Amino acid sequence: MNLDTPHLIAIAAALGWASGLRLYAVVFLTGLAGRLGLVALPPGLHVLQQPLLLWASGAMLVIEFVVDKVPWLDSLWDAVHTVVRIPAGAMLAASVFGGDSESWAIVAGLLGGTLAATSHAAKATTRAAVNTSPEPFSNIALSLSGDAAVPAMLWLSWDHPWAFFAVLAVVLVAMVALTTRLFRFVRGTFAQLRRRLGRGGDVL
Repeated sequence: MNLDTPHLIAIAAALGWASGLRLYAVVFLTGLAGRLGLVALPPGLHVLQQPLLLWASGAMLVIEFVVDKVPWLDSLWDAVHTVVRIPAGAMLAASVFGGDSESWAIVAGLLGGTLAATSHAAKATTRAAVNTSPEPFSNIALSLSGDAAVPAMLWLSWDHPWAFFAVLAVVLVAMVALTTRLFRFVRGTFAQLRRRLGRGGDVL
């Protein structure tokens, strides 16, 4: 499959964006698709097809799938993976171009890292806000939507790159708006909690 530059950029963007949500799903699904011959991975991504990496990413995918459904444990997982998802998204995006075009690899890496940071921030902020609610169903619903969004966006980037760009633009606007609004909500909630605890300490 001969991929032109816009198509490669779409794939790099999808890998970066999706890594901010479900890094291990991205690694496993991309590697499995290449291993099964469903897509022809660029040379820089061939390592994802290796059996050892498939087993490791598959195991981590299962763990993340379960953890992401548990209120507050999901936020702890997100916090830990802040230092993992963003550089991994940048690296995966840059690997789409490999060593064939160093300048494009740098651009793709920056793009992937930025998109990973955006999606990760949106996910972490949304889940932290939802975790303030006592019922677990909204948390599970959001988690399942993330599980579905990742393979859908990866598929779009491979089969319909221009449609992917259009969907990504809408998703990014929604994510930025949602993150801004919910960040204020979460900050206000924790500030109120600190004030209550402070008053409790004064009483004691």
